[in-house]
Amino acid sequence: MTDAFPALQTALADRYRFDKELGRGGMATVFLAHERASERPVALKVLNPELAKTVGADRFKREIRVAGSLDHPNILGVLDSGEVEDLLWFTMPYVEGENLQDLMQREQQLATERALRITRAVGSALAHAHQKGVIHRDIKPDNILLEGEEVRVADFGVARAVSEMHEKLTATGMIVGTPVYMSPEQAAGEKEIDGRADQYALASVLYEMLSGEPPFKGPTPAATLMRRFAGPPRPLRPVIDVPAPVETAIMRALDKDPGARYATVDEFLDALEGKAVAPAATAPSPPSPATSQPAAAAATSSRRGCLGALAGGVVLRALFRIRADRDPPA
Repeated sequence: MTDAFPALQTALADRYRFDKELGRGGMATVFLAHERASERPVALKVLNPELAKTVGADRFKREIRVAGSLDHPNILGVLDSGEVEDLLWFTMPYVEGENLQDLMQREQQLATERALRITRAVGSALAHAHQKGVIHRDIKPDNILLEGEEVRVADFGVARAVSEMHEKLTATGMIVGTPVYMSPEQAAGEKEIDGRADQYALASVLYEMLSGEPPFKGPTPAATLMRRFAGPPRPLRPVIDVPAPVETAIMRALDKDPGARYATVDEFLDALEGKAVAPAATAPSPPSPATSQPAAAAATSSRRGCLGALAGGVVLRALFRIRADRDPPA
């Protein structure tokens, strides 16, 4: 990135004034920049060259356009995007504040109502995206941005663009998503990922906000991914003082079988509030022609595919070559 940065800065000099680097991780580097026309501050995010080459400009631009169409107060929208030589970049509004990861590192555990308020905001953003057929695929504290009482989710579209190249990325040692929050079906390399994968990740984040520890954590990224296949996480109660409906909802959303989770993120949010929700179906419903509904896409293939991928060694190849770097905040 250091060698390519001057070319990027030169190519975008008439549109953006680069101020400083905000951070970098396994997937991208983020810069604080200002639009020259308006002096509006933006977060300009650049995919690392290896990832950009594998994903390809056309696929990246297509998914960024889809993400840019999402209009929701809890979604950090995409403002602009493009390519410079082998670099793919996009901009988002710059958020004056911190991400949830920073907050949790400072406070360890959050009060129940505060954690639920953040979860409701993120869940509302996800529900909106799922209705549009967009699955985030990388919900984690780094992608949840906090500015006062406002909560916004970043990086819609990017993870999907990368996920489409899962097999090629696995061959290079990369895997989409963050091990601590990744659903079993995503860890197993399932091609059909629906909104229940985002639900699982959101439940993982909520569990960590309440307990100070993620539901599944091992000494290595590989061990972390494998533990979610072994059984449920340790209970929150009575060690953590949370309402019984909250614990029940979290545990169901963390089920390793997507078909046993809630059909939608909205149902998960209702269950957290103690509202009655239909029990998990005993048999998966057939997929509908429109795969934008999160409950319809892959109940059967998720169970079959998780086991098949494990038996075939797909997960283990990815696990032991994984890059566990976190993406920097937008």
